[in-house]
Amino acid sequence: MSGVLGIIAEYNPFHQGHFYHLMESKKQSGCNYSIAVMSGNFMQRGEPAIVDKWSRAEMAVRSGVDLVIELPTVYSISSAENFAEGAIKVLDSLSIVDTFSFGSEVASLDVLNEFAEILYREPAEYISILNHELSKGISYPKARENALLMYLNDIRRYANVLSSPNNILGIEYLKAIKKLRSSMVPFTIERLGPKHDELKIANNIASASYIRKILSRNKLQDTASLLPKPSFAILEDCSRKGNMVFSLSTFEKEILYCLRKMSLEEIAALPDVSEGLEHLIKESANSCNSVTELIAKIKTKRYTETRIRRILLYTLLGITKKEMLASRKITPYIRVLALNGNGKKLLSDIAISNPKLPIITSVKRFMDTNSNKTLHTMLQKDIFATNVYTLGYEYDSVANLDYTHKLVTIQEE
Repeated sequence: MSGVLGIIAEYNPFHQGHFYHLMESKKQSGCNYSIAVMSGNFMQRGEPAIVDKWSRAEMAVRSGVDLVIELPTVYSISSAENFAEGAIKVLDSLSIVDTFSFGSEVASLDVLNEFAEILYREPAEYISILNHELSKGISYPKARENALLMYLNDIRRYANVLSSPNNILGIEYLKAIKKLRSSMVPFTIERLGPKHDELKIANNIASASYIRKILSRNKLQDTASLLPKPSFAILEDCSRKGNMVFSLSTFEKEILYCLRKMSLEEIAALPDVSEGLEHLIKESANSCNSVTELIAKIKTKRYTETRIRRILLYTLLGITKKEMLASRKITPYIRVLALNGNGKKLLSDIAISNPKLPIITSVKRFMDTNSNKTLHTMLQKDIFATNVYTLGYEYDSVANLDYTHKLVTIQEE
């Protein structure tokens, strides 16, 4: 097979910037085939997806991706480090991906690789600086940023690199490639248009967060020029059916119910909860009426809003530290969400290249035949995540879609 490109994405939703990244990656790599590992129904920054995973996977395939594989929920809602390592592990396990492309705010892979090398090697001097920064009571991401800049001793050159979430994810991808000794060749495409989270439009490109903001104001038509035609058509359909979920606040009563019901020990067992934070979470949940109020009460210099949002998602989905740790020690399954004719060929090649790799096209068949307990637990979390997600629908909140939803298959015209 002539050149396979790997991409990791949320596609929340798939917009013109994503389309540019896909086309430019194919052009620069010379790859004829593409595989995207995509988050499911909940996102890395502690929010639900704007529309379900099958709809977003279809957007991608109709815009040129050949095969979309779901990133298991335990990875997709985790820290940047766990998210990146889990996704790279999925791509690498396929044994057919030649090159891996990611978007960043810098054109140079070398600069990002410098950071990745330090995080991978963890030299003693860097660790000493990091521990000193953490002792100040600041958040881990901020302490790490400070430590990296002090260790490299060139703040003017590197400061802006670490201010971008896309660059930070890129560094984590590169670190994971080193850690897994992957043969995939990484490269980066400089992002066009506004930066991550910027609320503006440039050359018909807007950030996914700005597009979601427009959609939340019930102004779907205003996004038409910002999306490839298939994405817009799919969003129109989801909107008409009442199948859009705009924020974590959609599930605030469920979250408050869970936290009020849970013991301190159960809250302490959630990922990212440490240093007695369970006491503040419990106390706040007993007195708050909304997610916004809850986050405001828990947020400190040490605990960022994004980290708290992820903790609330772990609460909602019942994910524990023990389960998160187990998922890091295993090669995950390959859950196929959508594909075209080329995608079918890719699946066939994957099965030949790595015969022991669990490929899921039928959830029921996998649950009935696979005996690996960790993989079962991980897939159960994906299933439950969908069941919770559909509670955010306006009309049709059915459960068990992972068992009943057909594989999205797009026939080339």
